[in-house]
Amino acid sequence: MGREVSESCVESLIIEMVSSYCSSFYSSKPELAARRIEAIGYQVGLQLSERYTMERPRFSDHLEAIKFICKDFWSELFKKQIDNLKTNHRGTFVLQDNQFRWLRRVSVDPSPADTESSQNAGPSATTADNKAAQATSMHLYFPCGIIRGALTNLGIPCAVSADISSLPACSFVIRIKA
Repeated sequence: MGREVSESCVESLIIEMVSSYCSSFYSSKPELAARRIEAIGYQVGLQLSERYTMERPRFSDHLEAIKFICKDFWSELFKKQIDNLKTNHRGTFVLQDNQFRWLRRVSVDPSPADTESSQNAGPSATTADNKAAQATSMHLYFPCGIIRGALTNLGIPCAVSADISSLPACSFVIRIKA
């Protein structure tokens, strides 16, 4: 039987990691914070992929490896499979998770000025919404890194990005490098 870590501990760790990198370590350089968070996820993905594929034969093609990520790998991490997988059959895959666990408790505490401007629906409301979206997207660099690290370990160099449609749903876009 494998060892497991409390889900609330993992979520708290991720929230604190993102908060520390964004506000303390790299407060004036959000792109550097994002790269560092993604790099940590990458290392985690490498190690998890190694552990979860130890007794499996190598995958024969990209689609087989992506299916492994969607089913087995995602089930190990989140106790569920990816909700939807789409591909253009030219190296781009979209993994849709309609209830992404690590976004369930993410929220942005708007300041009173932001709340007023949001109620007035003026230009400042858009600014507050952009800040909220940017803060939430910082939490997705870690799982993007995990996916990229896992696929790299499987011999598939790629780039991974994430899109948020409506919380807690999100999509991970994987672009295989030629």
